[in-house]
Amino acid sequence: MSDPDPKGRGYYPHFRAIPTRWMDNDVYGHVNNVVYYSYFDTAVNGHLMEHGVLDYAAGEIFGIVVETKCQFLKELAFPEVIEAGLRIAKLGNSSVTYDIGLFRKDEADAAAIGHFTHVYVDRENRRPVRIPDPVREVMASLVISGD
Repeated sequence: MSDPDPKGRGYYPHFRAIPTRWMDNDVYGHVNNVVYYSYFDTAVNGHLMEHGVLDYAAGEIFGIVVETKCQFLKELAFPEVIEAGLRIAKLGNSSVTYDIGLFRKDEADAAAIGHFTHVYVDRENRRPVRIPDPVREVMASLVISGD
C-alpha cells in the first residue's frame, strides 16, 4: 500500500473553510506568501477553539509555534473561499506537528501544503509542559495511524 498523498484531500480528516480577504492579495494579484501561514494558524487554532480546548486570552497552557513550512503549488486569490485540510503528523509529550493542505473549493489537489509545530508552554514561565488530556482527546481525531 502506498502512502497517502499530502497534496490530495484524502490525506486530511478535517477541513475548515477560510474566506480570502481583499487585503490578502498582493500587487501580483494573488494571495501573498506570508498570508498562507495565517491560514495555517486559523485552521489549527480555529479547530482547537471550536472544540473548547483553547482559551487564548486566559488559558494557563497554550501552544506556541516553533516551526512552520509551506510549499506553494498553485496561486490562491481573493475572492475565493479556501478549504484548509488538517491532520496531525506527530503528537509528542509537549509538542504537536500538524500537516495542513490549502485547497480551492471543490478542487482535489492542494494549492499549498505545509506543516505547523506547536510546543505547549505554561503562560507564566513559557516553559514546555505536557499537552493536557482534554487537548489530546481533541487532537486524537486528527491523528491517522498506519500510513
